[in-house]
Amino acid sequence: MLRNLPFGAPMIGEEERAAVMDVMAGPILVHGPRAVQFEQDFAHFTGAPHAVSVSSCTAGMHLVWFTLGLGPGDEVIVPAQTHTATAHCVELTGARAVFVDADTRTGNIDLDALEAAVTPRTRAIAVVHFLGMPVDMARLMAIARRANLFVLEDCALSLGSRFGGTHTGLIGDVGVFSFYPVKHMTTAEGGMVITHDGDLAARLRLRKAFGVDRTHGERKIPGTYDVVALGFNYRMSEIHCAIGIAQLPKVPGFLTQRECNYGRLSKGLEGIAGLSLLQSTTGVFQSSYYCLSVILDASLATRRAAVVAGLNARGVGTSVYYPQPVPRMTYYQERYGWTDGSFPNAARISDQSIALSVGPHLSEDDMDYTAASLRQVIQELGA
Repeated sequence: MLRNLPFGAPMIGEEERAAVMDVMAGPILVHGPRAVQFEQDFAHFTGAPHAVSVSSCTAGMHLVWFTLGLGPGDEVIVPAQTHTATAHCVELTGARAVFVDADTRTGNIDLDALEAAVTPRTRAIAVVHFLGMPVDMARLMAIARRANLFVLEDCALSLGSRFGGTHTGLIGDVGVFSFYPVKHMTTAEGGMVITHDGDLAARLRLRKAFGVDRTHGERKIPGTYDVVALGFNYRMSEIHCAIGIAQLPKVPGFLTQRECNYGRLSKGLEGIAGLSLLQSTTGVFQSSYYCLSVILDASLATRRAAVVAGLNARGVGTSVYYPQPVPRMTYYQERYGWTDGSFPNAARISDQSIALSVGPHLSEDDMDYTAASLRQVIQELGA
């Protein structure tokens, strides 16, 4: 019997609905107490000294680079295998994104290539924990500190990931998280920046709200304030924060289900010819198991569309992480040029992978169905 297994589905319950209606029943939709509470709750969950809510992960990354004063002539090292937002946030400051290829075992940035990419113009590194698998942050931070480089951790897919017991986002200088609907938790849309640096957190707070010098509660006369810095409207609303407050206590359960699903699906895929898996977790590396990405062998990869169609016909939702290496995308090709073979590992992952869901909206039995479906599709294709 066919099933309907979407790749992603937000886990919204009565708690979130009630929280939203509670906000709607009151007079404060922004600049309110729920934003403060969500920041405090998220800081407690991750172990962060400081957390700053923002309207999206992209907004958070851009805000960090802007606050640091990045601009023309500066370079930031960025993984070639990531969402384009990681690079866009650098480009929007006028700085240059310098791309580095992926590690074949994990899909994370290749640290040997990263070290070779550092130049006198390099100001920072944007590191991405690909599909929730932490980067070797001990080695990365050693590289960064030798060259006096700022480190931003793009944690869009790594809520719950830890390296050596420390939550991702707290090993570099800042970590930025996404609460997009299909992520580990959702606020419908939104993001969070965490850091050990109290001064930086204060500067981010100022600039996420136009550079206004005092909150609504601090204004002796309503509507009076000064603007002391250039800034943006990158705030989270009370509605979004209320959803986040209700979601956060559910995250440990979501993570447990993801890990169970990942293990079950991995086991089910054993022995299927033509597939390989990226390394998901080992030793001090604790993954958040965003999804399971299968890498098709070269001969089978030419029929990836047929494999995807076969899975979708059986009700198995799929995706690709990510559809192209970022430097091969049209904007970046036109800006910096592209040479075939420049980022072979990132290209292999992009061109030969299929992402399968292990989300908490699915059961371990659904994982068995997913594995069996993939096995059948490949057999029918004669691979």
